[in-house]
Amino acid sequence: MSDIDPALIAVKEGMHMARVALVTGGTRGIGAAVSRALQMAGYTVAATYAGNTKAAEAFASKTGIHVHQWDIGDFDACARGVQAVEASLGPIDILVNNAGIVRDAALHKMSRTQWDAVIRTNLSGLFNMCRQVIEGMRARKFGRIITISSINGQRGQLGQTNYSAAKAGELGFTKALALETARLGITVNAICPGYIHTEMLDAVPPDVMEKNILPQIPVGRLGKPEEIARVVLFLAAEEAGFITGSTLSINGGQYMS
Repeated sequence: MSDIDPALIAVKEGMHMARVALVTGGTRGIGAAVSRALQMAGYTVAATYAGNTKAAEAFASKTGIHVHQWDIGDFDACARGVQAVEASLGPIDILVNNAGIVRDAALHKMSRTQWDAVIRTNLSGLFNMCRQVIEGMRARKFGRIITISSINGQRGQLGQTNYSAAKAGELGFTKALALETARLGITVNAICPGYIHTEMLDAVPPDVMEKNILPQIPVGRLGKPEEIARVVLFLAAEEAGFITGSTLSINGGQYMS
């Protein structure tokens, strides 16, 4: 976490200690950076994971962050999981919807299974998680819902009709829910990362990275997970109450909207 400027996450005395944050897909990649940043800022953090128990246990051991396993595409599993988190830590005031999957294929080759899996996890999962916390946030007159969408939900991407559709749907969901909750102290915002240096991109051959990916990015490099985490902290703050229904693009200038 040395990449996160302590000045950006300085905590006013006792301000965040009562706030509980839940990060889906919060034990690896961008989600792990977000979980750690929130923890460093004084929030009580819980992180979910889907199937990589070894990585989740290592993350929990290293950070002390509470980890919980459930499938965000399963409404009932989300209900049970949120109940368990709140029973242990208290009401969830910040929800970061980060978990997602890809099942890439050109549409003429895409199976119904590939389509359904991505929509179920990425879009229905957003509903499943928000539905569990929204009533409590409304009752307490405070909440921060932050969804990690994607540049590909803004511009589309070859071989990702399923993923782009789900990510674009997340942006519409964000705007609609922001309107519903604006007068209740609940903000709802989205972040659209571009190419971020995570395990997924480590698998890209160096020549493909140099010739095909980096030239698309005006700043000339990949983003860092910590750079996404900084924006989450900004949106999660008490002082960010006038920002809602917004989409923040963090892509090095690759796509400007």
